[in-house]
Amino acid sequence: MRKVIVGTFVSLDGVMQAPGGPEEDTSGGFAYGGWLVPLMDETTGAAVGALFDKPFDLLLGRRTYDIFAGYWPNVQKDPKAKDYDAATAEMGRTFDRVTKHVATHRAMSLGWQNSKPLGKDVAASIRVLKETEGPDLVVQGSGELIHQLLAADLVDVIQLLIFPVVLGKGRRLFDGSETPARLKLLESKASSNGVILARYERSGEVKTGSFVFDNPDAA
Repeated sequence: MRKVIVGTFVSLDGVMQAPGGPEEDTSGGFAYGGWLVPLMDETTGAAVGALFDKPFDLLLGRRTYDIFAGYWPNVQKDPKAKDYDAATAEMGRTFDRVTKHVATHRAMSLGWQNSKPLGKDVAASIRVLKETEGPDLVVQGSGELIHQLLAADLVDVIQLLIFPVVLGKGRRLFDGSETPARLKLLESKASSNGVILARYERSGEVKTGSFVFDNPDAA
């Protein structure tokens, strides 16, 4: 079975909106777009890169797809160009090559090569997709899609990069619709800039307990 792996950036108070730039997503009057940029370093970059070290397909919401489609096919891939960056070029070639499964109502407008629309029932489409042969499905950005995946209990692994900023308002990773679940910590580390990497996998149902004594006295 293919796994759904969510990789996302969040602030300390759980906001995931517009981490990469001021114009990325200003909905709701969000004024802090690009909040992760000053805190990125080698450790956080390596954590992001690790998501794509193994074979994968991309699983994207429409907003994130449009952002990616406007950027990655256009990165400089000519080694002789002054603005060439080897790592960026390689990621661009990789994203061009892999299959992009997209939650969209406008299937005919998916112009980026190797892009495929998911069905109208997104959760059902992904449930079927997980049963097919192929690489794991990596989700980037795509907050609304992540909410649907969490609500349908379709996320197998979640990798959080938690940045030491409090943003107050903005779209949050967890919106209250997710299916309750217990998680197992697979990996954790902190960068020199205070960013915490925490990687979890689904680990069964939520367990509860109590601190009350079995036979409490009158006090």
